[in-house]
Amino acid sequence: MTGSSHPVIDVRDVSKSVNGPEGRLDILSDVAMQVNGGESFAIVGASGSGKTTLLGLLAGLDTPTRGSIQLDGHALEQLDEEARADLRRRLVGFVFQSFHLLPALTAEQNVMLPLELEGNRAAREKARTALEAVGLGPRRSYYPAQLSGGEQQRVAIARAFVHSPRVLFADEPTGNLDRRTGRHVCDLLFALNRDHGTTLVLVTHDLPLAERCARCVQLQEGRLEPLA
Repeated sequence: MTGSSHPVIDVRDVSKSVNGPEGRLDILSDVAMQVNGGESFAIVGASGSGKTTLLGLLAGLDTPTRGSIQLDGHALEQLDEEARADLRRRLVGFVFQSFHLLPALTAEQNVMLPLELEGNRAAREKARTALEAVGLGPRRSYYPAQLSGGEQQRVAIARAFVHSPRVLFADEPTGNLDRRTGRHVCDLLFALNRDHGTTLVLVTHDLPLAERCARCVQLQEGRLEPLA
């Protein structure tokens, strides 16, 4: 499934500053970008370049100091925290470097959790389907401690996709994995992006991974630039 020409993310002149011990710190400056529906889009940069801050702004986890961000036509800076959280529940999936699985829940229960919070009565059936899609159906009753790092990340991907998000944000999804396992996890992310038309926004310092995306930009000292 190919991307549409309609931007699902529209960022206009966004800056983010915080007050620190030595005065104001500018993390992002005049960032502008658009990501179309169904597209794969990578943001690369060194540690401290502002990648994770930008991802948090795109997902409505924080608000910009200046500028506008639209997610699926909704101006995030005009919404309160509760409304942004509701938008994330409906539109967004997350995959993090450190998995963020609950250790006391099985793989199946971890994937069910976002659906149960929504009151979805088909949570178990949908979770099993999602785990089958990432090749972990036989391990659905395993706890995170009984799974390898790659398997835990696949559970996290199943959890992110279980409610069919319009946008998937992946923050260094291979950072805690060896090269071979990381490649398998990335193959899975791009397959889900392709097969479901889900917009994939990938934040990474791994250039070969970023170059697999349809488009790639880099952050340098808080400014967005074309990848050299």
